[in-house]
Amino acid sequence: MLSKVIKEDYIQLDVEANDFPDAISQALEPLVEDDAATQEYVDAVIKIYQETGPYIVITKNVALPHAPVSEGAKKVAIGFTRLKNAIVSGYECNDPVKYLFPLSAKDSQSHIELLSELADLLGDPVFIEFLENVSSKEEFINYLKKYEGDQKNEKS
Repeated sequence: MLSKVIKEDYIQLDVEANDFPDAISQALEPLVEDDAATQEYVDAVIKIYQETGPYIVITKNVALPHAPVSEGAKKVAIGFTRLKNAIVSGYECNDPVKYLFPLSAKDSQSHIELLSELADLLGDPVFIEFLENVSSKEEFINYLKKYEGDQKNEKS
């Protein structure tokens, strides 16, 4: 399912960010350009981060920038951004952040299955190594498709 939601246009490799808010903004930019979220949504993610801390850092080196639907999310979308240089978010045990999966969801339910699939992937050390070495958007999408095919075969 992730391979159907993460569009090639949402994948960015080796992005240079000045700080964590800049990394959030750059990660969400493709979703704004595709009208999956508004600029106000990006601003809300950054504002919430600044007010409450790095709640979006979900595991070692990985952040999931998102905000409530009411802040300007227009449709379900997930992207991937690999930073050229890892950056400090303020979440000591999971810093530095190198990989961001920006999320937009049109309601509070439609993205739950996607997050479950992403969580499974993030628990796989092979996937984390892949994130570090992936060299193209196509390679990223193909990895997801292969993973999804393998999952389907295991359930049959």
